Amino acid sequence: MTQLLMSVCVLSGVGLMVIAAIGAARLPDVYCQAHAVAKGVTLGILLILLGLWIELGSAEAGFKIALAMVFQFATVPVSSHLVSRLAWEKRVLRWRARFSRGDEHPQK
Repeated sequence: MTQLLMSVCVLSGVGLMVIAAIGAARLPDVYCQAHAVAKGVTLGILLILLGLWIELGSAEAGFKIALAMVFQFATVPVSSHLVSRLAWEKRVLRWRARFSRGDEHPQK
């Protein structure tokens, strides 16, 4: 039973990371790409680490994996935000197909 649960977690995590990679390749601008990568990679890594934790089953490994989960959950979204903020400050244009408001860049 644990083998099946571990396999489902790992395959789901890999699937989310593949979807994030496709999103990074196909989405039109850096803001959309950063959003897709941050969500997909964060959840994908957490599921893969959860599957590893289930497979190993020891308390010592579980503690290390839990620390890795917390670290990933805290750092990946922050780094995505920093990439988007840097793109905004460098005035990287947004995708214009559905963008109709006039507040594309902050006034400086």
